[in-house]
Amino acid sequence: MEKKKKRSFQIPHVFVILTIIMAIVWVVSFFVPSGNFERVLDPNSGREIVNPDVFNFVEEKEYIMPDTFFETFYNGIVGGIGIMGNLLICSGVLGFLESTGTFSAGIHKLVRATKGKELSLVVIMYVLFNIFGVLGYGEGAYPFYALGVSVIMSAGFDRLTGTAAVILGSCGSFACGMLNMFTTGISQQIVGLPIFSGMGYRFVVFLVFFFIGLAYLLHYAIKTRKDPTKSYCYEEYKDQAAQSDLGEEVPMDGRRIFALIAFVALVVIQGYGCVALKWSFPNITAAYIIFMIILAIVFRVGPTEMCNRFTAGAARVLGPALAIGFANGVMVLLNEANIMDTLVYYMGNALQGKSPMVTLLIIYVFVTALNFFVVSGSGKAVMMMPILSPLGQMLGINQQVMVLTYQLGDGLTNYLWPAGCVVSCSLCGLDYGKWFRFAIKAIGTMMVAAYILIVIANAIGYGPF
Repeated sequence: MEKKKKRSFQIPHVFVILTIIMAIVWVVSFFVPSGNFERVLDPNSGREIVNPDVFNFVEEKEYIMPDTFFETFYNGIVGGIGIMGNLLICSGVLGFLESTGTFSAGIHKLVRATKGKELSLVVIMYVLFNIFGVLGYGEGAYPFYALGVSVIMSAGFDRLTGTAAVILGSCGSFACGMLNMFTTGISQQIVGLPIFSGMGYRFVVFLVFFFIGLAYLLHYAIKTRKDPTKSYCYEEYKDQAAQSDLGEEVPMDGRRIFALIAFVALVVIQGYGCVALKWSFPNITAAYIIFMIILAIVFRVGPTEMCNRFTAGAARVLGPALAIGFANGVMVLLNEANIMDTLVYYMGNALQGKSPMVTLLIIYVFVTALNFFVVSGSGKAVMMMPILSPLGQMLGINQQVMVLTYQLGDGLTNYLWPAGCVVSCSLCGLDYGKWFRFAIKAIGTMMVAAYILIVIANAIGYGPF
């Protein structure tokens, strides 16, 4: 009689995970009273913000019915269409660029140049994604994830090493908020601070996160390269050497050199546009489409073939794009149930009378926990900063410290909690459970360091104001 094979637990599909989170929010909405803060127009930012002095509970609570819950899948996609459109268009353009053989030729060159020093390739990719994070790319770096992972895997490392270089590189650098318009910029605007003021201390925060992430990345990369059985992706990794990850070598001719130079220029233009010109997704996607048309002319690709290649590139990220819509559905449910304001109201009451040390810890933990459900950093900033700002004034905590506490609570767990991270893992082709086992140590260390840095900032009177 044959023994029954023990069934091992497998992490569900990304859509299942996000649906479970949505279901939790739905159930919670039946027990949390609905309420709203008064909204006023902020003269500094021109945004509609919360008036923390006026909060009203809704007398007759409207419950979310099952049909409304299932409509949220559609409404979440509609609400997240900006990010989804950017991902699909940029990925389609990168797919077209890849079809010209430019990436393949460049990767061959890079791998040959680092032969015998493959670890340097891991560091190069890690630094590159740190630069993206500092510029506040966030979802804007999504189209580059799969490319970064494939480059590192082609050098003989496992998929998690590639994923760690990409996601850890984005994580701490995005959270530090040096040039991040979506968290630091909006938050400082709301509380009346000069945009990107206090950058010196944020650079210190960046360095701390950079070296924590690099230490965990290199430790794992060296350990698994020496002993593949230590890899979290061992089943895939043991067969990796037998596969031709790089594919057939493609010569680096003049047209491909031009395409690579143009691609680097595109990335620089995108960074400059986001920081200096306040570009958003429509501007970024327009630059990518112009870039693709220029490439089509250079490589003599007809309009129909260009569109076919573009479609093939975009199709590869359809799943992650839909996952963004499902993740946005969590925010839709919170707003539909009118419980977002209530949660923030309860937090504000809980902080009354607490010491600055305790207050900073509670705010930090609250924002970190809230980020499990609400990924949007800018959305939470508009909601919470008008409340955190006067709270800081009452407790003698300056506005710069309050902004720092908010952004560190928001930024790090974007790359750990499922609502934000399963999309990143999907783009990298990695199971979320494997990523979490690795990331809870690396990002967990960053989270502890973040609170220490917040306490130090408060102790030294990190300013202005």
